[in-house]
Amino acid sequence: MDNTAWVKKYDTADYVYTKDVNQFVVEFCEDLPAGLAIDVAGGEGRNAVWLAKHGWTVEVIDFAPNALAKAAQLASDNQVSDRIVTTEASALDFESQLGSADLVVMAYLHIYSHQFAQAFSHAVTVLKPGGHLMGVWHALENLEHNSHGPQNPDTLPSVGSLTQLCLENNLQILTLENRDGKVRTDDGPKPSVTVVLFAQKPAR
Repeated sequence: MDNTAWVKKYDTADYVYTKDVNQFVVEFCEDLPAGLAIDVAGGEGRNAVWLAKHGWTVEVIDFAPNALAKAAQLASDNQVSDRIVTTEASALDFESQLGSADLVVMAYLHIYSHQFAQAFSHAVTVLKPGGHLMGVWHALENLEHNSHGPQNPDTLPSVGSLTQLCLENNLQILTLENRDGKVRTDDGPKPSVTVVLFAQKPAR
């Protein structure tokens, strides 16, 4: 995948998606025992740093080097640099420095559906048996209700498409539903129909 547009997007002193952890990451991950986590397409590190502050060792995967630099700075600002590593790589085929993880976070990875299926499957392969995948995306149904967020339906997951991916990748769905979320715009946060997935890889 070409990272040009994303490198340009992150080419600002501001944190494009803020420094604040996503509300659904908190909801589904705050009670998990800390271990090794991989934040796929983790961008500027807002979710990874929150996890690190709660005892996790986290690897941020992203193909935009300037986003990873900001993630490293955010980790330093929060005194968790010793628990954050960064890897410049595509979500489709990254090689994890951690090897395998107890938790994979995939937040707002909006790419074409055939690429998304590849990224999803790859994320499952790096999960330890018994590990969890936590995902959050603007939902396909958002197109019916809001004009904000990604507008290409092929880049928007749904409960149906995620159910199929979990079936294909042998993930047990613990929670999969549409929720009321937010999308960031130039005019501030706007409503978004958000699909949330919390799933587990079967223990051997």
